[in-house]
Amino acid sequence: MSEEEVKETIEEVDADKDAEDNKGMGIVAYFIFFIPLLAAKDSKFAMYHANQGLILLLTAIIINTVGTVVPIIGWLLVLPLGNLFVFILWIIGIINAAKGEKKPLPLVGKFEILK
Repeated sequence: MSEEEVKETIEEVDADKDAEDNKGMGIVAYFIFFIPLLAAKDSKFAMYHANQGLILLLTAIIINTVGTVVPIIGWLLVLPLGNLFVFILWIIGIINAAKGEKKPLPLVGKFEILK
């Protein structure tokens, strides 16, 4: 093995250990995104899911604001379908964190607010 391959292997093992050690923080991030910011700020895994949780929170705020402000269509379509969408993303995020995966949420997961 070359030196570069050894470094990559070590990084993968460290990432796997980080994910295994911080699965709980990853899950908590979808309920209260700032807890991992305080309790596991050195974990890339926990910070990734804290970012996903924050994006999901902002998505929910935008959907509920638009759905509330726009009469009829907002009340009958945007609010129920938008909140169903957020709920499904929330479940996907929790499942990804529980599996130890760093997969972005569909549609909204590509944004990065927290570094």
